[in-house]
Amino acid sequence: MESSCIITQVNRDEEPLNNFSNTESTSQPNTNHAKKKRKKQSKGLLKSFLCCFSAPRHQSLPTNETNDIVPPLPPDTRPSINPHSGPNSKSLLPQVKPQDINKNCIVIDLDETLVHSSFKPISNADFIVPVEIDGTEHQVYVLKRPHVDTFLKRMGELYECVLFTASLAKYADPVVDLLDKWGMFRARLFRESCVFYRGNYVKDLSKLGRKLERIVIIDNSPASYIFHQDNAIPVNSWFDDMNDRELLDILPLLENLSKTDDVYKVLRKENHNHIRP
Repeated sequence: MESSCIITQVNRDEEPLNNFSNTESTSQPNTNHAKKKRKKQSKGLLKSFLCCFSAPRHQSLPTNETNDIVPPLPPDTRPSINPHSGPNSKSLLPQVKPQDINKNCIVIDLDETLVHSSFKPISNADFIVPVEIDGTEHQVYVLKRPHVDTFLKRMGELYECVLFTASLAKYADPVVDLLDKWGMFRARLFRESCVFYRGNYVKDLSKLGRKLERIVIIDNSPASYIFHQDNAIPVNSWFDDMNDRELLDILPLLENLSKTDDVYKVLRKENHNHIRP
């Protein structure tokens, strides 16, 4: 496997994540040279396992802030996006299933939005997922965000649900198999479905084959939806706070959005209310 990585995530400070524990050696040579060498080797392992796109701290948005903290792309630098993409276009999603006709589409991120994963052992992990890398099996420890079960079940009732992650399928697919035991996600999209733009994996909603005014995206990374900021409900990155209630807190807004045929009207009003003095 090349130096491409498995999981796309950030740490608490939106900096490169050091969450792989090299357990091959337990000795601790007391020389600077040995320490530097070990540090270099550890970084090499991390680079091959994880993909951590570091964003400035101000890009981690709480839900009560507007999503214009990430500046809009200048018109002459934007990639070609078809705002009228529909079911007849070549799209990432299959045709809408009968039970989802007339529903809006919700695109939901995985890492630090619904779960947090680590190559380091976590004593209270909800799942332990084996991932094969270069012929060696590694264990990924996965924590579920509080209230994620309630959130997913409700989203499945209200929306056509799509899982869209910048992580690789070899990691994300088995995690979602365990997470979504009700089959709420109608489709799963992985890194190969993203657009690599200016060092980030971007989720281009115009490629889904759904009307943009009927799509909502939930994501902890503003870079992921930089093409479609008006469709986004940003959430804080989650790691291990078991008192977190954010998935419950955004339910009323999402219930409201599920009833509209133009999410822009609702989200712009919501953002306007949040920025008023």
